[in-house]
Amino acid sequence: MAGLAESGSNPDVNLLYDINGLAKDAPRWFDRGVEFVGEYGLLIAMALLVVGCWWAVRRRGGEDAAPSVAAVIWAPLAAAIAVLVNVPIRGFVARPRPFVDHRDLDVLVSGKTDYSFVSDHATLTTAVAVGLFVAHRKFGLVGIGLALVEGFCRVYMGVHYPTDVIGGFALGTAVALLLSPLAMLLLTPLTKAVEGSARVGGLIRARGAALTGEEAVITGAQVERPEDRDLAA
Repeated sequence: MAGLAESGSNPDVNLLYDINGLAKDAPRWFDRGVEFVGEYGLLIAMALLVVGCWWAVRRRGGEDAAPSVAAVIWAPLAAAIAVLVNVPIRGFVARPRPFVDHRDLDVLVSGKTDYSFVSDHATLTTAVAVGLFVAHRKFGLVGIGLALVEGFCRVYMGVHYPTDVIGGFALGTAVALLLSPLAMLLLTPLTKAVEGSARVGGLIRARGAALTGEEAVITGAQVERPEDRDLAA
């Protein structure tokens, strides 16, 4: 793969120059903005998205509250696992950063000395996005959009080839989806146990969220019956 990087005739390098070339013509303030967004901003946005998704599913309540919160918890866990899986992949492929072989690139971030394939940022954001998609479609779609923007930013900044980003998309998706059944099998009983707790049950279901009769029996909640209201009157 390093050999491919040395040739300017392959589509990967051509697309790298097309996207990074936008940085050469853009105002400096815009480049600084992309640098912050691509390095830190989108990671912060993904963290806020996880919190927002958790807040939404716990307020929604219903019998799917515990599994939905379990899916939200899985999203950042999937990202962490995907990044760990990427460690041996990077060492095995050993692909230099694009600016090592192409010194005329406009590099917006300095100090990158590790290998290029696969992009950690693309891997992390994609794993979170796909994990959230399992829990809540709308939040997941927003996350996928942010992951795509992250991938573009990494190439724009001159620190990754397009194929590094595509590899990150594939790795993050694979980890989040393939390990999801096992994760849900382990996390759902935990969230259900927390849901039944008087002290911390609000982490799974907001106060006032709807309880079905069957759920009330399981959690020990009391459901007011019409005849009870008549007797009270």
